[in-house]
Amino acid sequence: MASARQVYIAVIGTGGVGKCFLSQLSALTKRRTSQKLVLCYISTSKKAIYNDDYAAIDIDNAVSALASSAQSPLALNNLVTYLAASGYKTVLVDNTSNQEIADSYPIFLERGISVVTPNKKAFSGSYKLWQDIFNASATSGARVYHESSVGAGLPVISTLNDLVETGDEVTKIEGVFSGTMSFLFNSFAPTSGSGGKWSAEVKKAKELGYTEPDPRDDLNGLDVARKLTILARLAGLPVESPTSFPVQSLIPKELESASSGDEFLAKLPEFDSQMEQVKAEAEKEGKVVRFVGSIDVGAKQVKVGLEKFDLSHPIAALKGSDNIISFYTKRYGSNPLIIQGAGAGGEVTAMGVTADLLKVLSQIY
Repeated sequence: MASARQVYIAVIGTGGVGKCFLSQLSALTKRRTSQKLVLCYISTSKKAIYNDDYAAIDIDNAVSALASSAQSPLALNNLVTYLAASGYKTVLVDNTSNQEIADSYPIFLERGISVVTPNKKAFSGSYKLWQDIFNASATSGARVYHESSVGAGLPVISTLNDLVETGDEVTKIEGVFSGTMSFLFNSFAPTSGSGGKWSAEVKKAKELGYTEPDPRDDLNGLDVARKLTILARLAGLPVESPTSFPVQSLIPKELESASSGDEFLAKLPEFDSQMEQVKAEAEKEGKVVRFVGSIDVGAKQVKVGLEKFDLSHPIAALKGSDNIISFYTKRYGSNPLIIQGAGAGGEVTAMGVTADLLKVLSQIY
Protein backbone atom coordinates (compact mmCIF):
# COMPACT_ATOMS: atom_id res chain seq x y z
CA MET A 1 0.00 0.00 0.00
CA ALA A 2 2.87 2.36 0.81
CA SER A 3 4.15 2.20 -2.77
CA ALA A 4 0.72 3.22 -4.10
CA ARG A 5 1.15 6.57 -2.37
CA GLN A 6 4.24 7.37 -4.40
CA VAL A 7 4.21 10.54 -6.54
CA TYR A 8 6.76 11.29 -9.24
CA ILE A 9 7.81 14.90 -9.75
CA ALA A 10 9.51 16.36 -12.83
CA VAL A 11 11.08 19.82 -12.58
CA ILE A 12 11.99 22.05 -15.52
CA GLY A 13 14.00 25.19 -14.72
CA THR A 14 16.58 25.73 -11.99
CA GLY A 15 16.97 29.51 -12.05
CA GLY A 16 16.14 31.77 -9.10
CA VAL A 17 12.64 30.38 -8.56
CA GLY A 18 13.69 26.82 -9.47
CA LYS A 19 16.48 26.71 -6.87
CA CYS A 20 14.17 28.07 -4.16
CA PHE A 21 11.51 25.54 -5.11
CA LEU A 22 13.96 22.62 -4.88
CA SER A 23 14.96 23.77 -1.40
CA GLN A 24 11.31 23.90 -0.36
CA LEU A 25 10.63 20.52 -2.01
CA SER A 26 13.51 18.98 -0.06
CA ALA A 27 12.00 20.21 3.20
CA LEU A 28 8.56 19.05 2.10
CA THR A 29 9.72 15.49 1.39
CA LYS A 30 11.08 15.27 4.94
CA ARG A 31 7.85 16.60 6.50
CA ARG A 32 5.33 14.74 4.35
CA THR A 33 5.30 11.06 5.27
CA SER A 34 1.84 10.21 3.92
CA GLN A 35 3.16 10.30 0.35
CA LYS A 36 6.58 9.44 -1.00
CA LEU A 37 7.64 12.29 -3.28
CA VAL A 38 10.21 11.18 -5.86
CA LEU A 39 12.12 13.64 -8.04
CA CYS A 40 12.43 11.58 -11.23
CA TYR A 41 13.40 14.24 -13.78
CA ILE A 42 15.10 17.61 -13.67
CA SER A 43 16.31 19.78 -16.52
CA THR A 44 17.46 23.15 -17.76
CA SER A 45 17.32 24.15 -21.42
CA LYS A 46 20.59 22.30 -22.06
CA LYS A 47 21.04 19.53 -19.47
CA ALA A 48 18.93 16.94 -17.70
CA ILE A 49 19.03 14.09 -15.19
CA TYR A 50 16.66 11.13 -15.34
CA ASN A 51 16.82 7.35 -15.03
CA ASP A 52 15.05 4.78 -17.19
CA ASP A 53 13.84 3.02 -14.04
CA TYR A 54 12.64 6.33 -12.47
CA ALA A 55 15.16 5.97 -9.63
CA ALA A 56 14.99 8.96 -7.28
CA ILE A 57 17.29 11.93 -7.88
CA ASP A 58 18.82 13.40 -4.73
CA ILE A 59 16.98 16.74 -4.40
CA ASP A 60 19.64 18.37 -2.22
CA ASN A 61 22.38 17.77 -4.78
CA ALA A 62 20.27 18.00 -7.94
CA VAL A 63 21.49 21.43 -9.10
CA SER A 64 25.18 20.60 -8.79
CA ALA A 65 24.66 17.14 -10.36
CA LEU A 66 22.78 18.78 -13.22
CA ALA A 67 25.69 21.11 -13.95
CA SER A 68 27.99 18.14 -14.61
CA SER A 69 25.39 15.91 -16.31
CA ALA A 70 26.03 14.63 -19.84
CA GLN A 71 22.33 13.97 -20.47
CA SER A 72 20.28 16.28 -22.69
CA PRO A 73 16.68 17.26 -21.91
CA LEU A 74 14.00 15.03 -23.38
CA ALA A 75 11.92 16.56 -26.18
CA LEU A 76 8.58 17.59 -24.64
CA ASN A 77 6.60 14.81 -26.37
CA ASN A 78 9.15 12.27 -25.14
CA LEU A 79 8.96 13.71 -21.62
CA VAL A 80 5.18 13.24 -21.69
CA THR A 81 5.65 9.61 -22.72
CA TYR A 82 8.34 9.05 -20.06
CA LEU A 83 6.22 10.46 -17.24
CA ALA A 84 2.99 8.82 -18.36
CA ALA A 85 4.69 5.41 -18.40
CA SER A 86 5.84 5.59 -14.76
CA GLY A 87 2.77 3.81 -13.44
CA TYR A 88 2.31 6.37 -10.68
CA LYS A 89 0.72 9.80 -10.28
CA THR A 90 3.04 12.44 -11.73
CA VAL A 91 3.37 16.21 -11.50
CA LEU A 92 5.24 18.52 -13.87
CA VAL A 93 6.66 21.62 -12.16
CA ASP A 94 7.58 24.18 -14.81
CA ASN A 95 9.64 26.99 -13.25
CA THR A 96 10.35 28.68 -16.60
CA SER A 97 8.70 31.41 -18.66
CA ASN A 98 9.10 29.32 -21.80
CA GLN A 99 6.33 29.57 -24.41
CA GLU A 100 7.01 26.14 -25.99
CA ILE A 101 6.62 24.40 -22.64
CA ALA A 102 3.46 26.41 -21.94
CA ASP A 103 2.02 25.36 -25.30
CA SER A 104 2.55 21.70 -24.36
CA TYR A 105 0.53 21.75 -21.10
CA PRO A 106 -2.62 20.33 -22.74
CA ILE A 107 -0.62 17.28 -23.88
CA PHE A 108 0.74 16.65 -20.36
CA LEU A 109 -2.72 17.09 -18.84
CA GLU A 110 -4.40 14.82 -21.42
CA ARG A 111 -2.02 12.04 -20.34
CA GLY A 112 -2.93 12.49 -16.67
CA ILE A 113 0.14 14.50 -15.68
CA SER A 114 -0.72 17.39 -13.35
CA VAL A 115 0.95 20.77 -13.93
CA VAL A 116 2.14 23.37 -11.41
CA THR A 117 3.81 26.54 -12.66
CA PRO A 118 4.48 30.28 -12.32
CA ASN A 119 4.68 30.51 -16.15
CA LYS A 120 2.40 33.42 -17.15
CA LYS A 121 2.63 32.62 -20.86
CA ALA A 122 0.41 29.55 -20.58
CA PHE A 123 -2.49 31.49 -19.10
CA SER A 124 -2.10 34.84 -20.84
CA GLY A 125 -1.31 33.52 -24.32
CA SER A 126 -4.03 32.79 -26.85
CA TYR A 127 -7.51 32.25 -25.47
CA LYS A 128 -7.58 28.91 -27.31
CA LEU A 129 -4.55 27.68 -25.31
CA TRP A 130 -6.32 28.74 -22.10
CA GLN A 131 -9.39 26.73 -23.10
CA ASP A 132 -7.31 23.73 -24.20
CA ILE A 133 -5.45 23.64 -20.86
CA PHE A 134 -8.56 23.62 -18.70
CA ASN A 135 -10.53 21.32 -21.02
CA ALA A 136 -7.68 18.78 -20.89
CA SER A 137 -7.60 19.03 -17.09
CA ALA A 138 -11.37 18.55 -16.82
CA THR A 139 -11.32 15.55 -19.17
CA SER A 140 -8.39 13.65 -17.62
CA GLY A 141 -8.74 14.69 -13.98
CA ALA A 142 -5.13 15.89 -13.89
CA ARG A 143 -4.79 19.16 -11.98
CA VAL A 144 -3.34 22.48 -13.08
CA TYR A 145 -2.43 25.33 -10.71
CA HIS A 146 -0.63 28.61 -11.41
CA GLU A 147 -0.96 30.78 -8.30
CA SER A 148 2.50 32.31 -8.79
CA SER A 149 1.68 33.57 -12.30
CA VAL A 150 0.17 36.64 -10.60
CA GLY A 151 1.57 38.22 -7.44
CA ALA A 152 4.27 35.60 -6.70
CA GLY A 153 3.23 33.89 -3.43
CA LEU A 154 0.30 36.21 -2.69
CA PRO A 155 -3.06 34.35 -2.71
CA VAL A 156 -4.46 36.35 -5.63
CA ILE A 157 -5.67 33.62 -7.99
CA SER A 158 -6.98 31.33 -5.25
CA THR A 159 -8.92 34.25 -3.72
CA LEU A 160 -10.44 35.24 -7.07
CA ASN A 161 -11.37 31.60 -7.77
CA ASP A 162 -13.02 31.34 -4.35
CA LEU A 163 -15.04 34.52 -4.97
CA VAL A 164 -16.22 33.34 -8.40
CA GLU A 165 -16.89 29.71 -7.46
CA THR A 166 -18.90 30.62 -4.35
CA GLY A 167 -21.18 32.78 -6.50
CA ASP A 168 -19.96 36.28 -5.65
CA GLU A 169 -20.09 38.82 -8.46
CA VAL A 170 -16.74 40.48 -9.13
CA THR A 171 -17.36 44.00 -10.44
CA LYS A 172 -13.84 45.44 -10.55
CA ILE A 173 -10.22 44.45 -9.95
CA GLU A 174 -7.58 47.16 -9.52
CA GLY A 175 -4.02 47.24 -8.30
CA VAL A 176 -0.28 47.47 -8.63
CA PHE A 177 0.75 44.15 -10.15
CA SER A 178 4.46 44.73 -10.74
CA GLY A 179 7.08 44.78 -7.99
CA THR A 180 9.36 46.66 -10.38
CA MET A 181 6.80 49.37 -11.14
CA SER A 182 5.84 49.58 -7.48
CA PHE A 183 9.45 50.22 -6.46
CA LEU A 184 9.99 52.75 -9.26
CA PHE A 185 6.98 54.92 -8.49
CA ASN A 186 7.31 54.69 -4.71
CA SER A 187 10.82 56.16 -5.07
CA PHE A 188 10.14 58.49 -8.03
CA ALA A 189 6.87 59.95 -6.69
CA PRO A 190 6.72 59.24 -2.94
CA THR A 191 3.79 60.45 -0.82
CA SER A 192 6.25 62.68 1.09
CA GLY A 193 9.45 64.24 -0.24
CA SER A 194 10.36 64.94 -3.85
CA GLY A 195 11.75 61.61 -5.08
CA GLY A 196 14.58 61.15 -7.55
CA LYS A 197 14.90 61.67 -11.29
CA TRP A 198 13.08 59.03 -13.32
CA SER A 199 16.19 57.78 -15.15
CA ALA A 200 18.14 57.55 -11.88
CA GLU A 201 15.38 55.49 -10.26
CA VAL A 202 15.22 53.13 -13.25
CA LYS A 203 19.01 52.68 -13.08
CA LYS A 204 18.83 52.03 -9.33
CA ALA A 205 16.03 49.50 -9.78
CA LYS A 206 18.15 47.62 -12.31
CA GLU A 207 21.21 47.65 -10.02
CA LEU A 208 19.10 46.24 -7.18
CA GLY A 209 17.86 43.43 -9.43
CA TYR A 210 14.24 44.58 -9.58
CA THR A 211 14.11 44.98 -13.37
CA GLU A 212 14.73 42.58 -16.21
CA PRO A 213 18.26 42.76 -17.72
CA ASP A 214 16.73 45.17 -20.26
CA PRO A 215 14.45 47.49 -18.23
CA ARG A 216 12.28 48.05 -21.29
CA ASP A 217 10.84 44.58 -20.67
CA ASP A 218 9.28 46.05 -17.50
CA LEU A 219 8.55 49.56 -18.74
CA ASN A 220 6.54 48.41 -21.77
CA GLY A 221 3.73 47.31 -19.43
CA LEU A 222 3.34 43.86 -20.98
CA ASP A 223 4.23 41.98 -17.78
CA VAL A 224 1.31 43.71 -16.03
CA ALA A 225 -0.89 43.13 -19.10
CA ARG A 226 -0.22 39.39 -18.90
CA LYS A 227 -1.32 39.32 -15.25
CA LEU A 228 -4.45 41.34 -16.04
CA THR A 229 -5.30 38.93 -18.88
CA ILE A 230 -5.13 35.99 -16.46
CA LEU A 231 -7.33 37.65 -13.83
CA ALA A 232 -9.84 38.95 -16.38
CA ARG A 233 -10.29 35.44 -17.79
CA LEU A 234 -10.80 34.00 -14.30
CA ALA A 235 -13.39 36.72 -13.66
CA GLY A 236 -15.26 35.60 -16.77
CA LEU A 237 -14.03 37.94 -19.52
CA PRO A 238 -12.78 36.09 -22.64
CA VAL A 239 -9.78 38.40 -23.18
CA GLU A 240 -8.02 37.29 -26.35
CA SER A 241 -4.45 38.36 -25.45
CA PRO A 242 -2.37 40.90 -23.46
CA THR A 243 -2.27 43.12 -26.54
CA SER A 244 -6.05 43.22 -27.05
CA PHE A 245 -6.62 46.11 -24.60
CA PRO A 246 -4.92 49.48 -23.91
CA VAL A 247 -1.43 49.13 -22.38
CA GLN A 248 0.59 52.28 -21.74
CA SER A 249 4.33 51.92 -22.36
CA LEU A 250 6.74 54.13 -20.41
CA ILE A 251 9.46 53.72 -23.02
CA PRO A 252 10.05 56.99 -24.92
CA LYS A 253 9.34 56.32 -28.61
CA GLU A 254 12.83 57.47 -29.52
CA LEU A 255 14.36 54.74 -27.32
CA GLU A 256 12.24 51.79 -28.41
CA SER A 257 14.87 50.91 -31.00
CA ALA A 258 17.91 51.28 -28.70
CA SER A 259 20.24 48.36 -29.40
CA SER A 260 20.55 47.27 -25.75
CA GLY A 261 19.36 47.87 -22.24
CA ASP A 262 22.60 49.67 -21.48
CA GLU A 263 22.14 52.05 -24.40
CA PHE A 264 18.56 52.64 -23.28
CA LEU A 265 19.69 53.55 -19.74
CA ALA A 266 22.46 55.81 -21.05
CA LYS A 267 19.99 57.86 -23.13
CA LEU A 268 17.03 57.82 -20.72
CA PRO A 269 18.09 61.00 -18.81
CA GLU A 270 17.38 63.02 -21.98
CA PHE A 271 13.69 62.22 -21.49
CA ASP A 272 13.33 62.83 -17.74
CA SER A 273 11.26 65.95 -18.39
CA GLN A 274 8.38 63.82 -19.73
CA MET A 275 7.95 61.93 -16.45
CA GLU A 276 8.63 65.07 -14.38
CA GLN A 277 5.66 66.67 -16.11
CA VAL A 278 3.44 63.70 -15.27
CA LYS A 279 4.53 63.90 -11.61
CA ALA A 280 4.01 67.67 -11.45
CA GLU A 281 0.47 67.43 -12.87
CA ALA A 282 -0.47 64.90 -10.18
CA GLU A 283 1.12 67.05 -7.44
CA LYS A 284 -0.97 70.06 -8.54
CA GLU A 285 -4.06 67.99 -7.72
CA GLY A 286 -2.57 66.84 -4.40
CA LYS A 287 -2.09 63.33 -5.78
CA VAL A 288 0.65 60.87 -6.75
CA VAL A 289 1.00 58.90 -9.95
CA ARG A 290 1.16 55.09 -9.99
CA PHE A 291 1.33 52.39 -12.69
CA VAL A 292 -1.76 50.24 -12.28
CA GLY A 293 -3.92 47.68 -13.97
CA SER A 294 -7.70 47.61 -13.78
CA ILE A 295 -10.51 45.32 -14.89
CA ASP A 296 -14.07 46.64 -15.08
CA VAL A 297 -16.02 43.41 -15.39
CA GLY A 298 -19.42 44.99 -16.11
CA ALA A 299 -18.08 47.29 -18.82
CA LYS A 300 -15.77 44.50 -20.11
CA GLN A 301 -12.84 46.91 -20.05
CA VAL A 302 -9.22 46.10 -19.18
CA LYS A 303 -6.43 48.68 -19.14
CA VAL A 304 -2.88 49.16 -17.93
CA GLY A 305 -1.17 52.50 -17.38
CA LEU A 306 -0.58 55.59 -15.25
CA GLU A 307 -3.30 56.76 -12.85
CA LYS A 308 -3.43 59.50 -10.20
CA PHE A 309 -4.36 58.66 -6.60
CA ASP A 310 -5.09 60.64 -3.45
CA LEU A 311 -2.32 60.37 -0.87
CA SER A 312 -4.66 58.46 1.46
CA HIS A 313 -5.46 55.78 -1.12
CA PRO A 314 -4.02 52.31 -0.31
CA ILE A 315 -2.32 52.21 -3.74
CA ALA A 316 -0.54 55.53 -3.03
CA ALA A 317 0.63 54.35 0.39
CA LEU A 318 2.33 51.20 -0.93
CA LYS A 319 5.95 50.67 0.19
CA GLY A 320 9.02 49.21 -1.50
CA SER A 321 8.26 46.68 -4.21
CA ASP A 322 4.99 45.44 -2.72
CA ASN A 323 1.95 44.54 -4.83
CA ILE A 324 -1.60 45.44 -3.93
CA ILE A 325 -4.71 43.96 -5.52
CA SER A 326 -8.23 45.15 -4.68
CA PHE A 327 -11.29 43.01 -5.47
CA TYR A 328 -14.57 44.91 -5.64
CA THR A 329 -17.49 42.49 -5.45
CA LYS A 330 -21.21 42.41 -4.73
CA ARG A 331 -20.66 40.78 -1.33
CA TYR A 332 -17.87 43.11 -0.22
CA GLY A 333 -19.73 46.23 -1.32
CA SER A 334 -17.86 49.53 -1.46
CA ASN A 335 -14.99 48.22 0.71
CA PRO A 336 -12.85 45.96 -1.47
CA LEU A 337 -11.10 42.80 -0.38
CA ILE A 338 -7.43 43.82 -0.48
CA ILE A 339 -4.39 41.55 -0.85
CA GLN A 340 -1.04 43.22 -0.27
CA GLY A 341 2.57 42.13 0.15
CA ALA A 342 5.74 41.08 -1.63
CA GLY A 343 4.88 40.43 -5.27
CA ALA A 344 8.33 39.39 -6.45
CA GLY A 345 11.31 37.36 -5.29
CA GLY A 346 12.49 33.78 -5.61
CA GLU A 347 11.43 32.51 -2.18
CA VAL A 348 7.90 33.93 -2.21
CA THR A 349 7.30 32.91 -5.84
CA ALA A 350 8.54 29.38 -5.07
CA MET A 351 6.26 29.33 -2.02
CA GLY A 352 3.28 29.81 -4.35
CA VAL A 353 4.53 26.93 -6.51
CA THR A 354 5.06 24.67 -3.49
CA ALA A 355 1.62 25.53 -2.11
CA ASP A 356 0.13 24.61 -5.49
CA LEU A 357 2.00 21.29 -5.41
CA LEU A 358 0.46 20.61 -1.99
CA LYS A 359 -3.01 21.24 -3.45
CA VAL A 360 -2.32 18.71 -6.20
CA LEU A 361 -0.98 16.16 -3.72
CA SER A 362 -4.13 16.48 -1.62
CA GLN A 363 -6.34 15.86 -4.65
CA ILE A 364 -4.70 13.16 -6.77
CA TYR A 365 -5.10 10.31 -4.27
